[in-house]
Amino acid sequence: MRIVSAAELRRSKSSADQSATWLNSIIKGDCVAALEALPANSVDTVFADPPYNLQLGGDLSRPDQSKVDACDDHWDQFDTFKAYDDFTRAWLLAVRRVLKPNGTIWVIGSYHNIFRVGTILQDMQFWILNDIVWRKTNPMPNFRGRRFTNAHETMIWASRDQDAKQYTFNYDAMKMANDDVQMRSDWVFPICNGGERLRGADGKKVHPTQKPEALLHRVLLSSTQPGDVVLDPFFGTGTTGAVAKRLGRHFVGIEREQDYIDAASARIEGIRPEPIAQLVVTEGKKALPRVAFGALIETGYIAVGDVLQDSKKRWQATVRLDGSLDCNGETASIHRMGAKVQELDACNGWTFWHVDKGDGFLPIDDLRRQYREKLGAAA
Repeated sequence: MRIVSAAELRRSKSSADQSATWLNSIIKGDCVAALEALPANSVDTVFADPPYNLQLGGDLSRPDQSKVDACDDHWDQFDTFKAYDDFTRAWLLAVRRVLKPNGTIWVIGSYHNIFRVGTILQDMQFWILNDIVWRKTNPMPNFRGRRFTNAHETMIWASRDQDAKQYTFNYDAMKMANDDVQMRSDWVFPICNGGERLRGADGKKVHPTQKPEALLHRVLLSSTQPGDVVLDPFFGTGTTGAVAKRLGRHFVGIEREQDYIDAASARIEGIRPEPIAQLVVTEGKKALPRVAFGALIETGYIAVGDVLQDSKKRWQATVRLDGSLDCNGETASIHRMGAKVQELDACNGWTFWHVDKGDGFLPIDDLRRQYREKLGAAA
């Protein structure tokens, strides 16, 4: 587990393989200075859990007068809303520079800050894709009884630009994970507790706002691919890095508090990545590269003169050089010819037409799948 400084990164800017310095590492220092030391357009996804500016007024006690371990750390305190807004603009501007054009950013917050962050995101031309409500199954009670219990936090998911169309969204994987039903924008998870909660030798929480790994698992599964680079500019105890490593993603974390860095480093060192074969997620046909029938002829999967037949061998057609089919002197595409012989308005020629290539009578869609697999291997 490498710990580097922003100054060290700046010195390595001219090196041939600077990524070896910062990939899968924790950068110690101020997030804006550290971000300025990273290469432009180098990050696929950002998960940001910035200070919430909770504006807590005095100690908070339970009915039995025991003190609540609330988030009252110095890093969460700002003198004014303007100071918080200036801080937010600074780190978002730095994030925008390192984010790839097709990259996305997730920002999580509470009612104290998320609306301010959302406004600034839009002012800076980020394009909001979703707001996700994380509903907590075990929220902290409202001990004073003067408000509703705060039982959720909000995550904003945004692309870098309005025109970004190629950002990653693993729609079919999310649907599969949700019992073949579209994943909704309200997610139900417990807050971090039990064995997952990091505690010091004194038994106290290492970090007051440690996020559950289940939340980051869904974030990264939905919006990244294996090998992507995930940046967390407020790394804390390293939940993002731990989940990224387990899921075969690269990570870079930025953190200024040494206690958090020590906890995150030890935590991530103990993570074992999932086997590569298990990291492949479900993809729908829309996510697959388009393959024209003519490409199979050009690459030898289908030969000019091959005879195609339907599964019951009632009709047959001959493959021509340009990818059209000849049937009784008439020519048309694989789809139109399939529809014509059946006297239908439409037909999926890929599944209708079959060919015998010596190793079985196969739908030509099987040959298209083999071609796509070859393309993927080459990539």
